[in-house]
Amino acid sequence: MKLDKYMVGRRYGKALFEVAEEKQLLPVVYADLREVRKIFVELDDLGNILTDARLEPNEKDHIFDALIPHFQGIVEDFLKVVYEYKRMDDVVLMIEEFERRYDEYRGILYGTVKSVVPLTDEQLAQLQVKLAPVTHSKEVKLTNQIDSSILGGVVVEASGRVLDGSLKTKLEKMKLSLLD
Repeated sequence: MKLDKYMVGRRYGKALFEVAEEKQLLPVVYADLREVRKIFVELDDLGNILTDARLEPNEKDHIFDALIPHFQGIVEDFLKVVYEYKRMDDVVLMIEEFERRYDEYRGILYGTVKSVVPLTDEQLAQLQVKLAPVTHSKEVKLTNQIDSSILGGVVVEASGRVLDGSLKTKLEKMKLSLLD
């Protein structure tokens, strides 16, 4: 069974997180991975180049050898394994999974809040503070998305959960109640 990119990213990211946690190096690995991500974002074809079967191995080795001296320890070993298994095009997905787990470990929850009009910074901050205890998180960080279909109120989506305080949902519930 061949794994898709996202499954590969989750598995590698999870494994890296577990090793870093076991060795009590989570902040160090996190900082290094942010640097790796920066390189892969700036050179957006790097992962594809290092995985491309059409290139000669020595050409790819030369590029990889220029990347690897910037990192040590767990991150260096991680990059070597990923390179060896020809998964460099999935590195950003692996880093995203590591970051998701690291944020969860630190009690930070990321999500979106949908509203009809843009929320002010103050409204967003108040909502984040109120949601932290409800979601059992130390901190909640939300991005605001505009969605006129909700008619009013807000819909918060975070960590697979949906808190629906939209006017649309309230009206639908009222309608169902009246029909009963």
